Amino acid sequence: MDKLTIYDIKRLTAETAPCFFSRDNMRFAGQTLKDFKVYKQKDGKYLIIAESGKNWSEKHYTKRLFNPINNELEFTKE
Repeated sequence: MDKLTIYDIKRLTAETAPCFFSRDNMRFAGQTLKDFKVYKQKDGKYLIIAESGKNWSEKHYTKRLFNPINNELEFTKE
């Protein structure tokens, strides 16, 4: 698999981060899976990013790195 989609990442993190893509969390953040963009990084990890809180007064973003070696989501340094 050359490039993963957000649907692949959700499936792969079902055991390591079961709550991250839960319906309640997504609804709270005002997101759907279609809101997420996936970018492959040079180190082999994938940056996933989506705008959250579309109805809030400020823009916020959900950002995580997906590590395909251990199927875990990691916080970004930004």
